[in-house]
Amino acid sequence: MVLDDTAQDLLFRQAFTADRFTGDPVDDDTVRAVHDLVRDGPTAFNQQPLRICLLRSAESRARLAVHLSRGNREKTLLAPLTALLAVDREFHRRLPEQFPQFPGASDLFTRHPALRERSALLNGALQAAYFLVGVRAAGLAAGPMSGFDEDGVNREFFSDGRLSVLFAVNLGRPVPGAHTRGPRLAYDEIRTTL
Repeated sequence: MVLDDTAQDLLFRQAFTADRFTGDPVDDDTVRAVHDLVRDGPTAFNQQPLRICLLRSAESRARLAVHLSRGNREKTLLAPLTALLAVDREFHRRLPEQFPQFPGASDLFTRHPALRERSALLNGALQAAYFLVGVRAAGLAAGPMSGFDEDGVNREFFSDGRLSVLFAVNLGRPVPGAHTRGPRLAYDEIRTTL
C-alpha cells in the first residue's frame, strides 16, 4: 500500500516548519492521538527513550524563554503549545519488558554508559522525528528549535538529571501564508551508490 498524494502532501510536500500559529488550542486528546499513531516506529531493541514535557501555561513557557535564543523567544511565548522533547537516560531499565527477546540488554547498557547515552540520543531522535510527522498527520504544524541553552533547560525542567532535552517544538495550526519553504537538496546531491 502507498499513501495517496493527499497524505503525502499533508506529511511532506505541503508541510513546513511553522513560526506563527493561530490561537486555536492543541488539546491533550490531540497530543495523545499523535503519540498513539507514532509510538510503534522502529527503534533499536524496541527502546523508547523519548519523553515529552508539554508546556501549556504562559508561566512554563516564560521559564523556557529565558533559555532560548533571542529569535525563538517571542514565537514560543505566542504558540498555543510548546513541547520539550527529551530522552530518558535510564531508558534501559524498561528493556526487560520492552525487549524480552534479549534478557541481557539492560545489563549491557548499564555496563556501557557511553553506549547508553549514544543509543538514547539516536533512538530518542528517531522517536522525535516520528512525533513531528505525527503532528503533521494530525493537521497541525511544528516549529522545532535547537537554539537554546541546553544546560539551562535541563536545570530548569529536568533537575534530577534523568532526562536530557533534545529540542523544543512549538505546536499548533499555522497562520496561512506566514512561511515559505526553503530550498532542499536534490537526490543526486545527497546520494552515493557503491
